Amino acid sequence: MISIEQAKQMAKRLRASHELRQQPMTHAMALETVAHQLGHKDWNTASAMLPGEDPVPAITFDKAIPILRMFDEGKAREFYLDFLGFSVEFEHRFEADLPLYLGISRNGLQLHLSEHHGDASPGSTIFVPMHNIQLLQDELQGKRYGYGRPEIVQQGWGQVLEVHDPFGNRIRFCQD
Repeated sequence: MISIEQAKQMAKRLRASHELRQQPMTHAMALETVAHQLGHKDWNTASAMLPGEDPVPAITFDKAIPILRMFDEGKAREFYLDFLGFSVEFEHRFEADLPLYLGISRNGLQLHLSEHHGDASPGSTIFVPMHNIQLLQDELQGKRYGYGRPEIVQQGWGQVLEVHDPFGNRIRFCQD
């Protein structure tokens, strides 16, 4: 769609074109002509209907995706896929015998797990706001995972269910 500023530029070019042919045209006449060409009754209607210039683009961010360090692919899959119920989005290795970089997700939560040295520090904590924390606890308790049976703890900021992965990382699920 043509903006109001673009329509004004069209009117200027139309006026300049007429002047080159020795057919003077007022600015108002040029605006009215452009309005008619764009399918409007008159310039006032066009200027009310045409969008303004696009605002200056703002810096925006999408949601962050935490990267957690892992050291053993089998233990990571057992904890994140089997126990927590995540699904694999992608797997990447530069070569077959090189470290794994794994993208996982569950119901809008995305995590990246990396065996690459320097990608993340073991012992990290991520805070995950969520809904229906009791359902998550019931699900996790029902799996009878041998390395943890997390409980909900009431804090001043909400209910917290903290799980610890095999690599020292913590995920704090929180419902306010």
